[in-house]
Amino acid sequence: MSLYRRKDSRCWWASFTKPGGGTVCRSSGTEDRKQAQEWYDRTRAEMWRVHRLGDKPLYRWEDAVVRWCVDKQDKKTVAEDIVKFRWLDKYFAGRELALITRAEIAAIGDAKRAETSAATANRYLALIRAVLRRVAGPWEWIDRAPQIDLFRESRRRIRWITPEQRHELLAALPEHQRACVDFALETGLRQGNVLKLEWPQVDLPRRVCWIFADQAKGGAPIGVPLTARAAEILANERGKHATSVFTYMGNPLRSANTRAWRRALKVAGIESFRWHDLRHAWASAHIMSGTTVSELQELGAWKNEAMVRRYAHLAPEHLRRAAEKSATFWLRSTKTENQNEPEVLDYLAPRPGLEPGTCGLTVRRSTD
Repeated sequence: MSLYRRKDSRCWWASFTKPGGGTVCRSSGTEDRKQAQEWYDRTRAEMWRVHRLGDKPLYRWEDAVVRWCVDKQDKKTVAEDIVKFRWLDKYFAGRELALITRAEIAAIGDAKRAETSAATANRYLALIRAVLRRVAGPWEWIDRAPQIDLFRESRRRIRWITPEQRHELLAALPEHQRACVDFALETGLRQGNVLKLEWPQVDLPRRVCWIFADQAKGGAPIGVPLTARAAEILANERGKHATSVFTYMGNPLRSANTRAWRRALKVAGIESFRWHDLRHAWASAHIMSGTTVSELQELGAWKNEAMVRRYAHLAPEHLRRAAEKSATFWLRSTKTENQNEPEVLDYLAPRPGLEPGTCGLTVRRSTD
């Protein structure tokens, strides 16, 4: 028996008798009878070659995608990976992994770069690189993964807003979104953590809330101290829903980057500002108010200090004492010169009751 249909699938299936014995049933992944037959013949030939000649199986891009999704099913961004895989499918569909070249990947990167930014194109290239490294490494499907070069990314400016812009933005937002944005500006929490915050995670009497490890980007639980304003925001949301903190018309709030959000930005005159920039604005406000880099790192749950250092330029006051050291040096040098000059003049000038030694020199005095 070669190809057949199943009641629960629109694709053609095939039943294989392996050269070493045993039967395997697989889906061809296509509804086209001709394509399914080509796949069937090729797969049978590969099975014979692997069994008789001891060659490695000829794995294709789709095989790697399936295994990647299975291995990474607990990854928080696996849904984003799937979106990228769908876009890459038009370039890699049916491609043997061992035949994918560096030049081919570079051309795909250029195609994505033409559509979007260098940073976005790099995310796609990084995913290809990660998959092929696993293919060549732990999975041992190919001998070597091609080298993949990323685009140079320009460093983005840290985006923040003034207190006046914050007031105008909040005033332009509908009530349910105003609470979310205001809370984000008070706590620095990411959008997902704000929207998914539930009452069991909040302790208002102690003025603290926490993010569970499986909800945190860094994979570690986060304790969030609540400011007086943050506690007031949560208190106002009490009783609107049994579980979720932030709601709209009695239901948990699912999205924040909406038309109402974009319209509010326009009304407030704030340009080039994303929802995630609320976190940048929160961190910038802390630094400009005197919070140290180490304190901010702990508050924002950043794993390394380098992530926090990008805000340090907003508050150079802590370097002022060091900067003054050069001025102290120049001032000390000037004082030394001024102190040395009078000592020489005192030596040459006669003192009461003493005749200065001139060593044969005549001291002329001005009559002015």
